[in-house]
Amino acid sequence: MTELKFPRRRALVLSGGFLASPMVASGVARAQATWPNKSVKYVVPFPAGGPTDTLSRIVCRELEKLTGQTFIIENKSGSGGLVGADAVAKSAPDGYTIGLYTIAAHAIAPTLYAKMPFDAGKDVTGISILWEVPNMLMTRLDFPANTVPEMIALLKANPGKYSFASSGAGTSPHITGELFKSMAGVDILHVPYRGSAPAHQDLLAGQVDMMFDNIPGPLGLMKGGKVKGFAVTSAKRHPAVPEIPAMVEFLPGFEIVSWGGFCGPAGMPPAMVDKLSGLLKQALESEALKEAFDKQGAQRVWLSPADTAKYRAANEAKLAPVIKASGAKVE
Repeated sequence: MTELKFPRRRALVLSGGFLASPMVASGVARAQATWPNKSVKYVVPFPAGGPTDTLSRIVCRELEKLTGQTFIIENKSGSGGLVGADAVAKSAPDGYTIGLYTIAAHAIAPTLYAKMPFDAGKDVTGISILWEVPNMLMTRLDFPANTVPEMIALLKANPGKYSFASSGAGTSPHITGELFKSMAGVDILHVPYRGSAPAHQDLLAGQVDMMFDNIPGPLGLMKGGKVKGFAVTSAKRHPAVPEIPAMVEFLPGFEIVSWGGFCGPAGMPPAMVDKLSGLLKQALESEALKEAFDKQGAQRVWLSPADTAKYRAANEAKLAPVIKASGAKVE
C-alpha cells in the first residue's frame, strides 16, 4: 500500500484579532499531528441494528486497528437522522466528535423540512463518502402479489388500503416510497419509524405491508426467508441479488441510490480532516472491510473532502425536484 501524503500547511491562528504566538501555533499543530490520542465519539443518527449502523461499525472497527484508539458508537436517532446530525454539527471541531454523513440528513432534509436545525452546506465538514447502496422493495411474506406489475395493479385496485414503512420521515427509503407512489400512480400510506430495525419488526409482524430499505437490511431478511424481495432502486440489477429486477425495468427513470460517509462540525482543522480522510481510504482498502461490505451489498466509495462537499451539494440539487414533485413535506 502506498503511503498517503498530505500537503503541509502553515498554521495561522487568530485570537482577538492578533496572530497567535509561535508557541500556540506549534501546540495546535502538534494536537493535529497526534490526533487521535484518545477515544473518538462517532454518532450514528439511527438506532442500532439498521443498515447504516452496521456499515458504520464495520468502518470504525478498521479505524481502531489503524489508530489504536477506540471509536465509541453513539446511536442518536430521531427526525429521519436530523437529531444525530445536528448533534455533530453543534459539537466542538476538535476531531473527537464525528458522525455519519447521510443522504437523508444532508441532501434530502434541506428540501423536505420546512425548518432545518443546521445548514448542511455551511455547518458540517464532509470528510469522505464511503459507500453507496440501492434500496430494495420488500413485502411481508403473505403479501398478495409476487411481482412489481402485480403489486401496482393490486395497489391501484385498492387505494389507501396498503401501507409502506420507512426508517424515518426524510430518509432515502421514505423518498423512494414517495417516488414509487408518484411514478406508479398508487395511493399507499407512509408509516415512519425511528430507524430500520423497528420498521423491520412491524413488517415481519404484518403491521405494515411493504418497505423500501437500504439493501443490507432486506438482503438478510430475504435470505432468511422472512420477506419477499421485489426490486432494487439502482440503474441496474445488484450483483448480490441478480435475480431481483431493478425498478427501472418497470418504471423508466426510477433510480435512487443511498450513500453514507463521515462528517464533523464546521471549523475542523484542514490537516486533521485530511488525516482522517486518508485513514478512511486505508480502511476501505482492507480485505476485512471489502468482505464485510460485499456481504452487506454495499459498494465502497472514497472521495476527498473537497469532492465530498461537491457530491453532497449535487445530490441535494438532484433530489430537490423529486421531493417537491412528490408533495412530501415535513413541518
